[in-house]
Amino acid sequence: MTELCLQFPSLESVAETFGPQDAYARKIESAFEVILVNRDIEICVRGEESNVKRAKAALEYLKQLTSLSDTIRPQNVDYAIQMIASGNGDQLLNFHSDLICLSASGKPIKAKTVGQKEYLENIRNHTITLAVGPAGTGKTFLAVVMATVALRKKEVSRIIITRPAVEAGERLGFLPGDLQSKIDPYLRPLYDALYELIGMEAFQKYQEKGVIEVAPLAYMRGRTLDDSFIILDEAQNTTPEQMKMFLTRLGFRSKIVVTGDITQIDLPPNTKSGLKDAVSLLRGIDDISITELKSRDVVRHTLVTKVIEAYEKRRGPAKNTTSGTLAKRKTK
Repeated sequence: MTELCLQFPSLESVAETFGPQDAYARKIESAFEVILVNRDIEICVRGEESNVKRAKAALEYLKQLTSLSDTIRPQNVDYAIQMIASGNGDQLLNFHSDLICLSASGKPIKAKTVGQKEYLENIRNHTITLAVGPAGTGKTFLAVVMATVALRKKEVSRIIITRPAVEAGERLGFLPGDLQSKIDPYLRPLYDALYELIGMEAFQKYQEKGVIEVAPLAYMRGRTLDDSFIILDEAQNTTPEQMKMFLTRLGFRSKIVVTGDITQIDLPPNTKSGLKDAVSLLRGIDDISITELKSRDVVRHTLVTKVIEAYEKRRGPAKNTTSGTLAKRKTK
């Protein structure tokens, strides 16, 4: 039997790592078949050597979170276990330390998974980024975060966020009110992200000045968008013609991020998704990145990950829609 110990900065950080009623400690013990022993500000791991090393790697990740004053959540523990079990434990350390920005309430915003970090790097380094992944992986929110950062740094002069007005399998009929009130329900998730990042009052001022525009996809036709950070959300519900129309709006000194979940397409039967088409067609073009987020990148409630995995299991092996996290090739 092997024993390895890890020292923590305080009793509080040890308690947070063990979790409420030692729930996190029991998860690690069960996952790696080890025993955790608390010795003041040390946590010692006992068991078979290989299992002890893996459990210690999970504890080092949680220790890093406490050192950054991040609250450890069940999702963090599950993520560490999944990454280590899949042989990617070496990727866990250090990416959490990169602060992107602060929300309107002063909350630090950082990448929470390795997939999210790669997504953010792709947005920074490419003019067009396509992000495909299940619900809860932060595709839309992180795109809005990067747009807000670019606006604050004056890298762009405006933010334009759009999505197709497609009902999610429901028939809502005719909605009352003017045009804006009819489309607002479809754009609500985008408003929520902006409120969290810059506050409602600041958002309204920006919107009145035309600095931030939230509009349905149909409003993009015929425009050339210079000096803009442009986000297309729910892109799985575009047709190939709509996707071509949107991507060709790109102007000088602008950046485009396209997000969507190809497992939640609400288009009529036998209608091809513009997002799936674009991922296939644009793969390998220089300055266009393709990010594929997985169920392990889900940062919502832990049950969301389990729900996604259950549906993926029933659906069977997915077709190859992307060639990896990032596909690039220079073209003539």
